[in-house]
Amino acid sequence: MKKIVLLLLCSLLFGTVTAQEDTIATTKPKIGLVLSGGGAKGLAHIGVLKVLEKAGIKIDYIGGTSMGAIVGGLYAAGYSANELDSIFRSLDSDALIQDYSPRDSKSFFEKRNDELYALTLPFKNFKVGFPAGFSKGLYNYTTVNRLTNNVRHIRNFNKLPIPFVCIATDIETGEEVVLREGILPDAILASGAFPSLYYPVEIDGRLLIDGGVTNNYPVEEVRKMGADIIIGVDVQDGLKDRTQIKGATGILVQINNYQMIKKMKAKRKATDIYIKPDISDYNVVSFDEGPAIIDEGEKSANIILEKLKKLGKGSPLVKPPLAISDSINVEAIEIEGLKNYGRAYVIGKLNFKPGSKVSYKKFNHGISNLNSTQNFRAISYCFDEGDEGDILKLKVAENPVNSYLKLGLHYDGLYKSAVLVNLTHKNLFRRGDVIAADVILGDNFRYMFNYYMDNGFYTSYGIRSTFNSFNRNLPASITGDDDLFDAVNIDYTDFTNQLYIQTIFAQKFLVGGGVEHKHLKIESETLSNDSDKTFDDSDYYSAYGYLTFDSYDNRYFPTKGWYFSGEAKSFLYSTDYTDEFNRFSIFKVEMGTAKRLHHKVTLELQAEGGFTVNGDNSVTFFDFVLGGYGYHTINNFRHFYGYDFLSISGNSYLKGRATLDWELFRKNHLSLSANYANLGDNLLDKGEILSIPQYTGYALGYGLETMIGPVELKHSWSPETNKHFTWVSVGFWF
Repeated sequence: MKKIVLLLLCSLLFGTVTAQEDTIATTKPKIGLVLSGGGAKGLAHIGVLKVLEKAGIKIDYIGGTSMGAIVGGLYAAGYSANELDSIFRSLDSDALIQDYSPRDSKSFFEKRNDELYALTLPFKNFKVGFPAGFSKGLYNYTTVNRLTNNVRHIRNFNKLPIPFVCIATDIETGEEVVLREGILPDAILASGAFPSLYYPVEIDGRLLIDGGVTNNYPVEEVRKMGADIIIGVDVQDGLKDRTQIKGATGILVQINNYQMIKKMKAKRKATDIYIKPDISDYNVVSFDEGPAIIDEGEKSANIILEKLKKLGKGSPLVKPPLAISDSINVEAIEIEGLKNYGRAYVIGKLNFKPGSKVSYKKFNHGISNLNSTQNFRAISYCFDEGDEGDILKLKVAENPVNSYLKLGLHYDGLYKSAVLVNLTHKNLFRRGDVIAADVILGDNFRYMFNYYMDNGFYTSYGIRSTFNSFNRNLPASITGDDDLFDAVNIDYTDFTNQLYIQTIFAQKFLVGGGVEHKHLKIESETLSNDSDKTFDDSDYYSAYGYLTFDSYDNRYFPTKGWYFSGEAKSFLYSTDYTDEFNRFSIFKVEMGTAKRLHHKVTLELQAEGGFTVNGDNSVTFFDFVLGGYGYHTINNFRHFYGYDFLSISGNSYLKGRATLDWELFRKNHLSLSANYANLGDNLLDKGEILSIPQYTGYALGYGLETMIGPVELKHSWSPETNKHFTWVSVGFWF
């Protein structure tokens, strides 16, 4: 009997212990994580997450605002802290805050637009407006969409690998908007739409901006989700004095912080473990210093590592690597929001069709193509499950503004100072047409007028008119009076009108042709009264054709890609002021390539040449003229280091150039260049075009990439003349 009683007591004791263990297991506290907003300073959240994983802490709920929503949303989608570290270190810091589209996603017209004008403003009812934000944030949007590919079909954020919530603000009512469902990329980017920097995001008919305006630290929302213990990471600024506030973003942050700092005392009390990284040396747009900010977040969490380990499981948390698909099967495409543009236009710009498997690289390229047209003020998309793949649901908002005022600045040694004012109007006579008028004011008046139909991969056509003028001492050979003078100070004017047609060939080449009228006037006021002051005052009529390929990633400082341009032009008739005109043709070609040799060093190789057929029996005003750097090239004027502007000429030439560019630090370039050329009359017929170069020149340069274009200083020298020339070029070339 004693044995039986003892056995029953042991069984009862064992059962009680087991039940207690089960109770402990089922009542393990749920841990919630709150990540505040703070722009680029929010990258510190990644460093904190790395330490939380090191402490073995499994997060059960996540709530975030602004940058906290972006980092938190990606973590909730299944990424580990180390994966987020690698992702954000690899992103383009400039593209994160600029309205970025890769250059190769733009049409030839769009490339010209982006590489000519420093500022573009809406223009309506004779009033200049301002855009709703500095950037539409498309780079961020396509990046987040690709990164959340694994959860693209989830519309309830509680069903993510980690339940998630984020905060946005209704721009019209000022109300806080709690986002617990919907399209994840739309939600987290709406939460991070910093006022004036990014365009508002439309969700369910409401225009949403940065949630930091109303609730920058959503601790109460995470508590509602069921969190027992809350870890909070605060990267907000405190109020600053007048000496610390820097720029427009600093003022906006200060205004935004008024209410939040008042609320933070209570919010901090509601936080069980509060972490505040020391990131006072950084601001909301310091994305280029992301690695250092991540490190600061890691340092701040390591200070309380032992405390964090008590919440963890005793060993580091290991999350399986998240596989990111590199393609998507687009079963169908549904487009919402089209009024003035047809479905075929959009599909043509996307450059992929329904029923095809598309790599994310090609998909993002197609979205960039669409954005580059500037015909849409907003583009968003999501994927729904289909029977045989994904249904792409594309939503666009057409740009209500058809007119734009564009401005540019430039200085060079030939045209001198210039201010460019442009008025562009779209859809004037028919859908898809563009009319653009450039007026260049400064030391030399110039203009360009262009009316065209840009049909992308289909046939485009247009009318172009330009006027160029400058005053310069030029070799007398250019005027045809080298028997009398060595050099002449001339006034040079060129008035050109073209009718052209062109199309895209093999999706990469621009091929076209047309007819041209050109009035050329060359005169000098410095000659004596006994001499004829006018060298030419003729009209020329010609037909031409061209082929262009351009995959450079940057026109002025390329790091990769190829360039090719070829043109043939036949001069058919002239009013012949000089009585020397005979029909002749000009053929010219230019090609180049750029390749990274090192992380910061690029080698660019370029070759060009041209020759004239029957040119020795006609006027010399269209000869190839070399010399100088940094000016807009017209006719057959070409840059050449070592020689002054437009100083050597001939009706045929061959030129090669090599440039080694070292990006010392971001957007600052040190370059070393060498160019060589053969130039003269009928070099091809004489077999001298491939002989030892007659002309050589070298240049050392320093260049900056700025919002108005490249700012460059070039010092050049030629061993033949032993002369030195220093040139300054400011702004895009026009």
